[in-house]
Amino acid sequence: MVHYSDLNDLQAVDVANLFEQSGIKRPYDDLRRIENMLERADVIISAWDGEKLVGIARALTDFVYCCYLSDLAVDREYQHKGIGKVLVRQLQTKIGDQCSLVLISAPGAMDYYPKIGFTASDRAFVIPRKR
Repeated sequence: MVHYSDLNDLQAVDVANLFEQSGIKRPYDDLRRIENMLERADVIISAWDGEKLVGIARALTDFVYCCYLSDLAVDREYQHKGIGKVLVRQLQTKIGDQCSLVLISAPGAMDYYPKIGFTASDRAFVIPRKR
């Protein structure tokens, strides 16, 4: 039975392991960077199977206009069970109806996001990371 939490008491090593197990491209070998990502997030919703972290939604927001979903990751063993959808719904509840929820999709996930309520947009621009 998976349960969810909105407490930001996660350990960087657990999140790094989740990122690696999910297949998401994140710097899972740089724990200090993961720690900074967690510390600076405005909202984190996590999914747990007992004591095991199996999913995360990490977002940056002003809570009144826009929220950027920076990470949505679910352990490969737990994918296709609705966990990502629940993480997004709980994030939406946390940020409220005034906020739009936006993200930049990995190419391999483009078909997934419309299935959980996102609408594709061709109006985004990106200056990529240098590392």
